[in-house]
Amino acid sequence: MADQAAHLEHASGTSAAGTETPAEHYDVLIVGAGLSGIGAGYHLQANCPNRTYVILEGREAIGGTWDLFRYPGIRSDSDMYTLGYSFRPWTDPKAIADGPSILRYVRETASEYGIDRHIRFRHHVKRVSWSSEEARWTVEAERGPEKELVRFTCNFLLMCSGYYNYAEGHRPEFPGEARFQGTIIHPQFWPENLDYANKRVVVIGSGATAVTLVPEMARKAAHVTMLQRSPTYVVSRPAEDFIANGLRRILPAKLAYAITRWKNVLFGMFFYALARKRPAGVKKFLVGMVRDQLGDGYDIATHFTPSYNPWDQRICLVPDADLFTALKQGQASVVTDHIETFTEKGLKLRSGQDLEADVIVTATGLKLQLLSDIEFSLDGEQRDLSKTVCYKGMMFSGVPNFAYSFGYTNASWTLKVDLTSGYVCRLLNRLERNGDTTCTPRRAPNVEEQPFLDFSSSYVQRAAHLLPKQGSKRPWRLYQNYVLDLFMLRFGEVDDGTMEFSRAPKQTTLEEPQREATSKREAA
Repeated sequence: MADQAAHLEHASGTSAAGTETPAEHYDVLIVGAGLSGIGAGYHLQANCPNRTYVILEGREAIGGTWDLFRYPGIRSDSDMYTLGYSFRPWTDPKAIADGPSILRYVRETASEYGIDRHIRFRHHVKRVSWSSEEARWTVEAERGPEKELVRFTCNFLLMCSGYYNYAEGHRPEFPGEARFQGTIIHPQFWPENLDYANKRVVVIGSGATAVTLVPEMARKAAHVTMLQRSPTYVVSRPAEDFIANGLRRILPAKLAYAITRWKNVLFGMFFYALARKRPAGVKKFLVGMVRDQLGDGYDIATHFTPSYNPWDQRICLVPDADLFTALKQGQASVVTDHIETFTEKGLKLRSGQDLEADVIVTATGLKLQLLSDIEFSLDGEQRDLSKTVCYKGMMFSGVPNFAYSFGYTNASWTLKVDLTSGYVCRLLNRLERNGDTTCTPRRAPNVEEQPFLDFSSSYVQRAAHLLPKQGSKRPWRLYQNYVLDLFMLRFGEVDDGTMEFSRAPKQTTLEEPQREATSKREAA
């Protein structure tokens, strides 16, 4: 495989000492070394073996989300047979996996395929600019704690940086917080040495983070209260997929994995379609499952019956009914109310109830951001990508040689980003085959704009103005449907009449002698 000691180009950066350093040029530059970025590296190696690439990671470790979050009990809210990579089977018995196991899986994948050798850590990308004349991006990053400015150039830019702010979570200010004499924590910044054993804990929130924290903290805490303004749909599933484990005993690992993956994909699609077609019936079914867990004596109507329809927001998954077990055993409780103010000893609620606490966890959500708030410019003009329309769920109208990995909201993230990386490779091969340098999705005038995500979750609504739009029809429409996307992205035409291919005045593709020199350096 050719790569990766990059050849030097004419663009340059300025070091902290004021000296200019030549920029490194790659065919493809990936931003982010999390689940998506590692997968993208694999697809490039497998499908575009002659293309050079580098991965810039702002943090000091592989893993993205799974390295950042360290709160108790962190785990997937999707099964690992669909959250895992299509090319590397998940072999752990647990389908609903804990965070450390997922992190280990991502890092082992990077090491096994040599993807980790392409990563530059502590490179925080700040600005990217496109030159149509040269058909290349210039990427400016701050390196290390000194924030030394370094530059890279690339022919294609692939963003795999996720969709939320790593430096800041959503953290509303509550009245009277300064009065509270205990500890207040946001899960995104969990202190390593926090001791909550035999203490009273209140977790504010009802989403995936809250339903993970409550049963896990209840194992040590004196008592844990989940305080929610409104209920969320919560579904229990076995932590282990017994069909998958059985298949793995009698079939080769890859075949067993593929069968289980498709089983789970098709079931998820069926359930989502049913929820959209018959929301009242599915709502009754989901609430009934909670009633079966907690019994008729529990106030299901108040605490576990949402006002919205299933899949208007993500459904929370709890493995082996751990949340319900903690509630039944009295280790935890749910309170549905609004906060009036913090007090010295805890919280005073609008109903007049007082909740005493030693530790309060604000599981109040994520703060979304588009493309890590990187500054974008095309031919010297600043470009606001929220004003664009999304093409095939990955590219932006009028923006050349650029793609963004964004997963499904109604299924596992990796299913979509896997298709995205594969499609980018098809684009790159089409460019090389025809001698073109540039591919740009061009929006037709009859494509109407619609919200990017049809989702009522608060974190989505808060950031709606930051996101691009989707279109009213293909290839601008987001169907949130894996099978439709599979046919469109893996088997559909790349020359679809919407994607415009062209050649730049100045060719910037990697010359064959340079490829040979790169191969020799890697071999050495």
